[in-house]
Amino acid sequence: MDKGIAEALESKHAALHALIDEEEHRTHPDEDLLHRLKKEKLRIKDELAGHLTH
Repeated sequence: MDKGIAEALESKHAALHALIDEEEHRTHPDEDLLHRLKKEKLRIKDELAGHLTH
């Protein structure tokens, strides 16, 4: 994987982590939003892991 692509994915992963953390600490978190954010974060993690092992 191109180093730039990997860095972009890592940046997106970190941003999603921050959004998830912020939403989880709200008084009334949006569970649907959390589900979508976590799913996207996992997809990015899997993409990074798949490319780093090849």
